[in-house]
Amino acid sequence: MANDHVTDPTQATDTDPLVVFTPSGKRGRFPLGTPVLTAARQLGVDLDSVCGGRGICSKCQITPSYGEFSKHGVTVADDALSEWNRVEQRYKDKRGLIDGRRLGCQATVQGDVVIDVPPESQVHRQVVRKRAEVRDITMNPSTRLFYVEVEEPDMHKPSGDMERLIEALETQWGLKDVQTDLHILQCLQPALRKGQWKVTVAVHLGHTGQSAKIMHIWPGYYEGSVYGLAVDLGSTTIAAHLCDLKTGEVIASSGIMNPQIRFGEDLMSRVSYAMMNKGGDQEMTNAVREGMNALFTQIAAEAEIDKALIVDAVFVCNPVMHHLFLGIDPFELGQAPFALATSDSLALRAVELDLNIHPAARVYLLPCIAGHVGADAAAVALSEAPDKSDDLVLVVDVGTNAEILLGNKEKVLACSSPTGPAFEGAQISSGQRAAPGAIERVEINPETKEPRFRVIGSDLWSDEDGFGQSIATTGITGICGSGIIEAIAEMRLAGVLDASGLIGSAEQTGTKRCIEDGRTNAYLLWDGSAEGGPTITVTNPDIRAIQMAKAALYSGARLLMDKFDVDRVDRVVLAGAFGAHISAKHAMVLGMIPDCELDAVTSAGNAAGTGARIALLNTEARVEIEDTVRNIEKIETAVEPRFQEHFVNASAIPNSSDPFPILGHVVTLPNVNFNTGGGDASAEGGRRRRRRRD
Repeated sequence: MANDHVTDPTQATDTDPLVVFTPSGKRGRFPLGTPVLTAARQLGVDLDSVCGGRGICSKCQITPSYGEFSKHGVTVADDALSEWNRVEQRYKDKRGLIDGRRLGCQATVQGDVVIDVPPESQVHRQVVRKRAEVRDITMNPSTRLFYVEVEEPDMHKPSGDMERLIEALETQWGLKDVQTDLHILQCLQPALRKGQWKVTVAVHLGHTGQSAKIMHIWPGYYEGSVYGLAVDLGSTTIAAHLCDLKTGEVIASSGIMNPQIRFGEDLMSRVSYAMMNKGGDQEMTNAVREGMNALFTQIAAEAEIDKALIVDAVFVCNPVMHHLFLGIDPFELGQAPFALATSDSLALRAVELDLNIHPAARVYLLPCIAGHVGADAAAVALSEAPDKSDDLVLVVDVGTNAEILLGNKEKVLACSSPTGPAFEGAQISSGQRAAPGAIERVEINPETKEPRFRVIGSDLWSDEDGFGQSIATTGITGICGSGIIEAIAEMRLAGVLDASGLIGSAEQTGTKRCIEDGRTNAYLLWDGSAEGGPTITVTNPDIRAIQMAKAALYSGARLLMDKFDVDRVDRVVLAGAFGAHISAKHAMVLGMIPDCELDAVTSAGNAAGTGARIALLNTEARVEIEDTVRNIEKIETAVEPRFQEHFVNASAIPNSSDPFPILGHVVTLPNVNFNTGGGDASAEGGRRRRRRRD
C-alpha cells in the first residue's frame, strides 16, 4: 500500500485522521477540523467547487462511508465527520440533498474516514467508453405490439372485457393463454371505450415456459414504440443501451460509475465489506439499484422518451455484481468452492428489483458460467461465438475482473482472473479514469528518451502546433489506463525500463527524464508546474501495479492454453470498454496477451454489452446462450497449481519464461538490467536472456 500523504501546509502528523477518497484512491492525514474540500484540494482529488467553499454552489457534494474497510486499513466511526450543520440543512430544504450526502466545504474531518466523490461532483467527469457496436441482429424481441379489434359487450353473451380481449389476441394473432396484471385491468375499460373497441397492446411473449402477459394498452392504433435496455453492470461502470424494440435501433447509450466503488474498487473488497459489516450487502444492493435508476432516468431524458415505455431489460454482470444486484449476500463467493446461489438465467419483474421503469417491465439475466465467471462472460460468448470458430481464438474481456474464453468448434474453456483496477488508472500515482485531460496515448523516442502524448479531448500530439490551445479547457490532468500501458511499454522499448520492471537512473539511461523517487527512480512524462498543473510521472510502484494486473491476465490465458495443450493461439480478441482502447503492440510488449501476429489481435469493443443487446432483441439468442453455457468448461484459477507459476513468470516484461518470437520480429527490446547498478543498452536480436521451452 502506498505511503499516506501528509500535507505540508498544515503540518499533519502520523496520529492525525486518515482520509481516503474513492474512486481515485488518494489518501492523506489531516488535522482535526480540516474541511473535506480542503483535504481534497491538498491531495489533488477531483472535487468540484464553484463558490470557493462558501456553501452556495453545492458542487462539492460527497458521500462518507462508515464501517470496516480492510482494503484501506481503516474503521470509520459514525462521528468521523462533523455534525450536520445549518448551511447543509438550508440547502437540503431549498433544493434537496440525497440522503447520506454532505457538502465537502461544510463537513470537517473528525476521524479516519472513507469519502466517495460521486460523478456529478467531479470536475472531470468520466467518459464512459462503452458504446454500442454495430451488429446485425435478427429481430425477435420478447415484447411486441399487437393491434386488435375486440368484440363489444353483449347482454346475451355474458363475459368480461378482459376475456374478450384475450380471445381477440388468440383469434387474431394466435396468442394462447395470455395473462395480465392488475394494473391492466384498472385501465382496460376506459381504453377499450376510448378506442371504440380497437386497442394496441404490448405483450411480453414469455421465455422458457412462461405465459405471455399483457404489459400495456393504448386506445386505438398506437403509432409509437416500446423500448428495452441492454445493461452491462460492471464492477467499475454501469453502461446501458436503450433500444427500440420495433426497429432494434440503439437510440441512446449512456453510463455512470458503479456507486458500489466506495465500498471497494475490486470484487473481493466488496465481498469483504459485506462479510465485515452487518447489512453491508444490502447497502451495496441499494447503492447499485439507486445508481441504475439514476442511469435509466438519464438515458430516457437523453432519448426524450417516457421511462414508462421501457418494458424489457437484459442484464449482464459478473457473479458478485449478479448477487448484489439481486440482493443475495455474496459471502459464498468469497471462499472455495465459490458457490453461486444460482447459475441459471433468471426472468424477473422490474418491480422485484426496485427498478423505476414500466411497472410491468420484465428483466432477463443471462446465465453465469461459474463461481467467478459470470453472465458478462456468457454475453461475450454470445457476441463473439468462440464455439463457432474454425481457428483457436482467445477472447479477453479486460476490466477490473478479466473474463477469458479460449476455444473453437471443438470446445470452449473459460476462467476469470483478478486483474484489479490498475488498468482503469486506479492505484497509479498520476492515474485517473478516462476523462477529458487524461493522457491516453504515449510515444517515447528511443534515442532521445523524450516523450510525446495525446490527451482525451484533443486529436493533436503534445509536440504538434496548436496542442496547447486544443487542451485549453481541460488541461493535462493525469493518465488513464490505456495511457499508462503505452507509457510503460514505450519505456521498455526505449530502454529506460528493464525486464524486471525497474526504472533506470539518469546516469544509467542517459536522460534527465529519469528522476530520483525515494530509493527508486521515476520517469517524468509531463511537468505542469509552470502552468500550475500537475507533474505526471511513472513511478516504480506504478510499474508494479501494472505488472501484477497484466500477470494475472496473462496467467489466466496461459492456464487455458495449458488445458488445450497449445503454446500458440490463432487470434486474440480484446473485449470490454478498456480493451477497445488498448494498442495490440503495447499490450504484447507488456506481456498482457500471448505472442500472436499483431494483425490477428482485434478489438470487439464492449462485447458484453453487445451480447446483452443481442439477448434483448432476439429471444432465440437467450435459448442459444443457455445451451452454450452448459457446454463451456470452467477452469478455477484459484485452485490450479500452475497459475502461480505462470503468474511469477508473467511478472517480467514481457515474460521470464515464455518466448515471444513473433513480437521479436516486430520490435527490439533493449537488453538492459538496472538491478546491478549498470545498464547495457544493447539489444540481442530483440530478445532478452531467458529460459526457453523446448
